[in-house]
Amino acid sequence: MTSPIRTERHDNVLVIVSDNPPVNALGQAVRAGLVDGIAEALSDDGVEAVVIRCDGRTFFAGADITEFGKAPQGPSLPDALDKLEASDKPVVAAIHGTALGGGCEVALACHYRVAVPSAKMGLPEVKLGLIPGAAGTQRLPRLVGAEAALPLVAIGNPIPAKKAKEIGLLDELVGEDSLAADAIAFARSKIGQPVPRTSEGTANDDGVKNPDIFDEFRAKNGRRMRGFDAPNAAIQAVKAAGELSYAEGVKKERELFGKLMTGTQSKAMRHYFFAERAANKIDDIPADTPLIDIRKVGIIGAGTMGGGIAMNFLSAGIPVTILEMKQEALDRGTGTMRKNYEATAKKGRMTAGQVEQAMGLLTPTLDYGDLADCDLVIEAVYESMDVKKDVFGKLDEVVKDGAILASNTSYLNIDEIATATKRPGYVLGLHFFSPANVMKLLEVVRGEKTRDDVLATSMKLAKKIGKVAAVSGVCPGFIGNRMLSQRQAQANKLILEGANYWDIDDVLLEFGFPMGPFQMGDLAGIDIGWHRDPSKVTTVREALCAVGRFGQKAGKGFYDYDEARQRTPSDEVKQIIADFAAKEGNEQREISKDEIRERLLYPMVNEGAKILEEGMAQRASDIDVVWINGYGWPLYTGGPMFWADIIGLDTVVAGLEKHGLPVSDYLRKKAEAGESFN
Repeated sequence: MTSPIRTERHDNVLVIVSDNPPVNALGQAVRAGLVDGIAEALSDDGVEAVVIRCDGRTFFAGADITEFGKAPQGPSLPDALDKLEASDKPVVAAIHGTALGGGCEVALACHYRVAVPSAKMGLPEVKLGLIPGAAGTQRLPRLVGAEAALPLVAIGNPIPAKKAKEIGLLDELVGEDSLAADAIAFARSKIGQPVPRTSEGTANDDGVKNPDIFDEFRAKNGRRMRGFDAPNAAIQAVKAAGELSYAEGVKKERELFGKLMTGTQSKAMRHYFFAERAANKIDDIPADTPLIDIRKVGIIGAGTMGGGIAMNFLSAGIPVTILEMKQEALDRGTGTMRKNYEATAKKGRMTAGQVEQAMGLLTPTLDYGDLADCDLVIEAVYESMDVKKDVFGKLDEVVKDGAILASNTSYLNIDEIATATKRPGYVLGLHFFSPANVMKLLEVVRGEKTRDDVLATSMKLAKKIGKVAAVSGVCPGFIGNRMLSQRQAQANKLILEGANYWDIDDVLLEFGFPMGPFQMGDLAGIDIGWHRDPSKVTTVREALCAVGRFGQKAGKGFYDYDEARQRTPSDEVKQIIADFAAKEGNEQREISKDEIRERLLYPMVNEGAKILEEGMAQRASDIDVVWINGYGWPLYTGGPMFWADIIGLDTVVAGLEKHGLPVSDYLRKKAEAGESFN
């Protein structure tokens, strides 16, 4: 096999070039090639400097993730980088595209770093539940200081080349189209000077002089790091760079890395990494299926949902025509969209020019005829089958042939909606989550007659508008809401049996959810779907609405809220629940947090098993993708189905049986065979 690494001689400069598509991952052959390249440079007196660069679209973009979990083959990346740094001839990293993870560590081990202005650098290992493992946590703080290193290592977002130059991670920005030549010229300018080794840098003394840096960083980022092991290990490693010698610091990094690599969190996060990529593939549709060109999108409904959906397309540069029944509703909806964009601009996430550009692509209308030339129309109207069928009937009359007609329904039968048209093959569900311009998940619902090109186009389009898509079959509630209804049913039963509703919320918060079901009800509004008749009370929710407890917006729902929207349990609600329980003859008892957790989560896993058995999801990992992106299931557990694999399907079955809850045949068979979902 030919090596992915070759060397080119440019007079007194040896250029080591990697050509390992698609992203120049640092697999064994690449690592070996780097070591050989440096050895070649050192053994030739005519070579006075070295440049390392990559062919293709990017610099080394990280470790070869397919090697994770396999027996390591030498040379290891740390060994290769130590050899590189030890060179007494200047070594220059020439960066384009992205230098991420191991790629950034290669750059750190070089004596100098130059990059094109469009390049990005970063250490995103934390997003896989890990920390850098080739001395990145030790070299980086010594080069740029602990304060600048912390966000790169513990949050993991890449930074643009300009920012990298500002913090001292890059030595020079070079021509966008002249990287190879500029890097060679830069390398020549360093010949004869003592080489600066990053491992000998002293910038990390900022964390020694001001140890508060670490606590301040923790406090500032506490919310986004909650529950995750890797960010705390990253902070420890960066701190060690100031407290220990380089050799001892590297040892500490290895120890922390090893612990994370063998832990369940990293396993879960690596599972999710692959799950998200797998969710985009539709098993029975050929990869080369011709796609429908989506140049213009129509949205029906300019309310919260419709407006949010429209923003996704506008932000991606796709023109949108948005339809409402009344001018007032249209003005209100488009006004809200502008306000949302302006709020984003205030936070510095887009420019005023970009706001105008996005809004300039929007055409508001009251006339169905204006949707005639759209390539895709999404309805986001009231959740009623009659209303939706009426809308689809009208669309069928006016929208051109070959256009896709989609419903944003969260629950209703797509096949029935499709009967209102003469083109059921062009109908599918695109279930956006609220707020639609923020939430990442898109459930793509495949109707019985949905054509392959319609489904493939929708999946590709989801990516273009920044969504994570997963395919669901047609069933009540699809994947996410179908499983959620099982959790909600148990939560409602538990409060009538004696569990405190705040304990139920706290159990989910402790598990890692951003909020529990009763907090969620208060936030969304308990009166959603309420019949508005205070004398008709058949559920706890209706009883709360009857006394004006509509949720956070009213200052009281399940909880009482102060001005800062901090919640406290309510005596009035406790009494309402107690009265209900007595009326239904429910005996009150003490219910442990373990029982609450099992009864909330195990039925969801059981429902997920039924979804798989019925073929409503392609694979278990798609269910994990839905729950992590749409419902706040904690990423570090890998999603409901992966979590069930980790605790053991036999544990789930035993728990369901203990609480007298149904067990699906599919789940039972898998548990008895000692199998897992993933």
